[in-house]
Amino acid sequence: MDTRYYDHGTPAERWERARLFFDARDYAGAARVLGQLVEEVPEQTAPRLLLARAYYHSAQLQRAENELRVIVERDPVEQYARLMLGRTLQRQGRHEEAEPHMRLASALAGDFEQL
Repeated sequence: MDTRYYDHGTPAERWERARLFFDARDYAGAARVLGQLVEEVPEQTAPRLLLARAYYHSAQLQRAENELRVIVERDPVEQYARLMLGRTLQRQGRHEEAEPHMRLASALAGDFEQL
């Protein structure tokens, strides 16, 4: 498979390309672009979070979980990553494991009624 299109351009150009793929619901295409981008800039949260979302929407749940765990390990109060991790675990039928992440995501969002 020719991947030059996915890898072509500056990181900023590839970020925009990945967002276009994602917005068009081509989650596999977005993941192809983002995988390389995350390797190049592993410290940046936004590409890794979008990669996790692309994996989630394309039912690559273990990959989504792995990316989300990296994010919450680095930034334990990243609310959306916590929420996505909880949902990813729920989707895998791991409801007990998901519960603390869902509760923390609710608290971080200021939704104390769920607690």
